[in-house]
Amino acid sequence: MKHPVEEYLLNISRRQFFGKMAQGLGAAALGSLLNNNMFAAAPSPFERGFLGAPHFSPKAKRVIYLFQHGGPSQMDLFDYKPQLAEQYDKEIPKSVRGDQRITGMTSGQSRLPVAPSMFAFKKYDNNQDGLWVSDLYPHTATLAKDLCVVKSVFTEQINHEPGVSFLQSGHQLPGRPSFGSWMSYGLGSMNENLPAFVVMISQGRGNAQFVSSRLWSSGFLPSEHQGINLRSGSDPVLFLNDPNGIERSDRRRMLDQIAHQNHLTADQTMDPEVLARIAQYEMSYRMQTAVPELTDFSQESAETLDMYGPQVKTPGSYAYNCLMARRLAERGVRFVQLYHRGWDQHSNLPKEIRMQCEDTDQPQAALVKDLKRLGLLDDTLVIWGGEFGRTAYSQGVLTKDNYGRDHHPRCFTMWFAGGGMKPGITYGKTDDYCYNIIDKPMHVHDLHATLMHLMGIDHERLTYRYQGRDFRLTDVHGHIVHDILA
Repeated sequence: MKHPVEEYLLNISRRQFFGKMAQGLGAAALGSLLNNNMFAAAPSPFERGFLGAPHFSPKAKRVIYLFQHGGPSQMDLFDYKPQLAEQYDKEIPKSVRGDQRITGMTSGQSRLPVAPSMFAFKKYDNNQDGLWVSDLYPHTATLAKDLCVVKSVFTEQINHEPGVSFLQSGHQLPGRPSFGSWMSYGLGSMNENLPAFVVMISQGRGNAQFVSSRLWSSGFLPSEHQGINLRSGSDPVLFLNDPNGIERSDRRRMLDQIAHQNHLTADQTMDPEVLARIAQYEMSYRMQTAVPELTDFSQESAETLDMYGPQVKTPGSYAYNCLMARRLAERGVRFVQLYHRGWDQHSNLPKEIRMQCEDTDQPQAALVKDLKRLGLLDDTLVIWGGEFGRTAYSQGVLTKDNYGRDHHPRCFTMWFAGGGMKPGITYGKTDDYCYNIIDKPMHVHDLHATLMHLMGIDHERLTYRYQGRDFRLTDVHGHIVHDILA
């Protein structure tokens, strides 16, 4: 076993190697960071990404991930199970449940009574034999010919923290890079004035789980690849404005001096985080002019604003964030992650899911239609889904007009639009109790492999060496699901 110091000195990645080469070139390297026009034909590694170019021609250039935090109930939204009405208040058969794990919240219940959805469904025309969508989502239902609806996603994670972490980073434990960070690292940014990876959070009207910044962490990747959280309010990014009494030219001179000192430190320590800090400072400087323009909706037409709904001008709302996602996509941001909280409906589901759908239905449908109208949907991949699904049995007391649903990782629904996904199809099938997958299962690792493929990345080849091992988003798993690709 090597001494830790020796291991540290040997642990120089390709990225660090190029960084050290750049430092050896002296002023030229610093100039390429600080001068937009200098060496314009050869952008810095911070801008083009580790790969330099995708492994193969991508179908999608950017991602908008509408993460529904808490676990939406698939049988109340997209996975229509009319036969459950005949099983109302009956115990779910042991032959269906098997020996599958259930949470501690329902393991102590004397009965697990079947709770059919109380919402009506309609069949909408798509390119197959139709898509059933709940009346809760009338706007989203109009996208039937554009959506790829997968009903057979599954995970092993039954609780929120590991479940969300698994969907976002490919691992149930904190510390791994998020999906957006991998995309930033591999492909870089398409806009030098905005980050490659942007995060926005909206608060729903149901039971809301805590959202931690670790979900958009860069993990062991260089820290310039972590997500930038755009906050609601007057300052989307803290400390972006110059302090009172400081002119922009003063800030430029200050950053130049800090960059010089950081390069001296990097020469001494070989720490890639020092170079990452230079990139972050420069990005912050350029964002001073880009972010105010980004958040100014005054040039949006009344028709566009109306399409997103009445909350579109309320910073921090789902509607506002959906329009922001479109504006970020227009400006070449690689990965936009929206977290909408409030889907954890263990009790009082009918009331809470109505409110959640009121907040999300119109804006997300408008986003897809807006991207399509602007010619951006073909190369923008829109993802919708949570960390798991909900149980067909009721948690707590079941009545005709009220029920709750516990966590269910064995099957849940996600939908996709644009970016090379096959439009107007459904994929996968669950049993009559919406409890088990009976056709075409898709594990989370398969999902990640497929999404990376659409971005032009071979998921087995985008790796990062850390603590003596090559890591990747899909770990040692994942198969591309070609049947859902256009």
